[in-house]
Amino acid sequence: MADFTVGGTDFLLDGRPVRLLSGALHYFRVHEEQWGHRLSMLRAMGLNCVETYVPWNLHEPAPGRFHDVEALGRFLDAAQEAGLWAIVRPGPYICAEWENGGLPHWLTGPLGTRVRTRDGAYLGQVERWFRRLLPQVVQRQITRGGPVLMVQVENEYGSYGSDQVYLGRLAGFLREVGVTVPLFTSDGPEDHMLTGGSVPGVLATANFGSGARAAFDVLRAHQPSGPLMCMEFWCGWFDHWGAEKVVRDAGDATAALREILECGASVNLYMAHGGTNFAGWAGANRAGELHGGELQPTVTSYDYGAPVDEFGRPTEKFWRFREVFEEYAEGPLPEVPEPVAVVEAVLEAPVRVDFTGWAPLGDVVEALGGEETERGIPATFEELGVGRGLVRYRVDVPGPRQPYPLGVRGLRDRAVVYVDGVRAGVLTAEDAYLAEPVAGPAAVELWVESLGRVNYGPRVGESKGLTGGVLHERQYLHGVRSRGLGLEAFDDAAAVRKVPVRAAVGGAAGLYVGEFAVPAAGAVPTARGAGLELPGWTRGFVWVNGFCLGRYWPGAGPQEALYVPGPILREGANEVWVLEVEGSAEDLAGRVG
Repeated sequence: MADFTVGGTDFLLDGRPVRLLSGALHYFRVHEEQWGHRLSMLRAMGLNCVETYVPWNLHEPAPGRFHDVEALGRFLDAAQEAGLWAIVRPGPYICAEWENGGLPHWLTGPLGTRVRTRDGAYLGQVERWFRRLLPQVVQRQITRGGPVLMVQVENEYGSYGSDQVYLGRLAGFLREVGVTVPLFTSDGPEDHMLTGGSVPGVLATANFGSGARAAFDVLRAHQPSGPLMCMEFWCGWFDHWGAEKVVRDAGDATAALREILECGASVNLYMAHGGTNFAGWAGANRAGELHGGELQPTVTSYDYGAPVDEFGRPTEKFWRFREVFEEYAEGPLPEVPEPVAVVEAVLEAPVRVDFTGWAPLGDVVEALGGEETERGIPATFEELGVGRGLVRYRVDVPGPRQPYPLGVRGLRDRAVVYVDGVRAGVLTAEDAYLAEPVAGPAAVELWVESLGRVNYGPRVGESKGLTGGVLHERQYLHGVRSRGLGLEAFDDAAAVRKVPVRAAVGGAAGLYVGEFAVPAAGAVPTARGAGLELPGWTRGFVWVNGFCLGRYWPGAGPQEALYVPGPILREGANEVWVLEVEGSAEDLAGRVG
């Protein structure tokens, strides 16, 4: 047992000053069988602590239906086994470039801007969730022999709101359920963020990527005493579909890290190892300084330019950071884990994925989708209970009538439109009308895809789908039928295999079934994995052996290949499903290597 406290200038472990050298590693972005390897890489870099968020929406996908909440406890045990302390940031909001900032869509849909406030309906749900989640954190506090040193109150709240009653209620509730280790907040080093996000009596920390001395000066003006800590040192950055890849120079990042430590501060590398936004859990941002512009969906990879890359390999940043941390280590750093075998060397060449079966989207939604709702206006994703995935909207254009422009209002985020069974175009919020007018009578189908709910800024929690309506000329078309196809339906492998498939046809949207072979026992390097590419395909989701790798969108870039964790691969045949939502390649193939 040990005692960890906040002193006047330092963190204190049993009364002795200690500096936290931490790194972010999100257990939900790394396959569980790889946790040990990734944690050992952090330890070998010179870190003594690991930090993780907790995504509420992953663990409670529907009200009262929980999914593997105990994963957090298993991760904290793995961290302790690796010789690391732990910092837990349980939310309820986490940002993290994660779908809806970690908040469940079934909560934000009906509550809207009442979330992240003192609103009773919202706080009641938070307290119910925390009572389910937090006992495993309480049991693993350092005062009970576990690794947990600190727990966060909310997350970057000063970037969003100023409800001090809400923050005080959260802090009090954490104490009520048994959290006795120090609490903290983290915000940008700006006056409005620190005044909005800080809680009296709770340690405030700062998030930034450079300029440590100036940032800590601002923090000191708000908090005259207490340890200094950069809770998120942004040593890299994330990427958006359709944008250039963001790269941060290793030398620049190393100089910024050194400046933090020269200030006498503790640090948490964000990210130490980023991992992957599996299963379509990537969030999105809104463009513009005030985060109200065009949607910017985040790619599937969360490599982040971290010192340990998505494949678990040390990068130049790893070695440069290790040199810095060695200067602050109390003894020799652990050896870096042995390099993991390279897949290409074992397989000799990338393996081809061949697709032989296909089912059109209409057949897929009939087999795996929810109930169809028919009413005057379109139902949103939230009203249909769809978190990640697609919704098919069907509506009739009355007739006879002459051709008029057909479009949508309030589209979030992208719709593939068919008129009388023929593809007529793709609509977005910015390009919301078909190029060719539509005459009546006509049957219209719109397959709307969410590209990820906003995870940061004032538009967190906004609904997905057709949030306005379908327009013909200036007239709303009523009697819309709405049916959801959530990605979680593909978790039932037996149900997916019952979808009636026919011979695969290149160029069409739909569910494609294929396989590739791993030729020899022991050929799969568990800690590393492989990459899967689908050249010539348009956009959709991929599963390997029932495990959802996430969204692919090669034409948009900057990501071309999806990470395939080693533990999901197997000797011999490996099954692949591709849900192509716009149109496949004519050559129905992919490659793994």
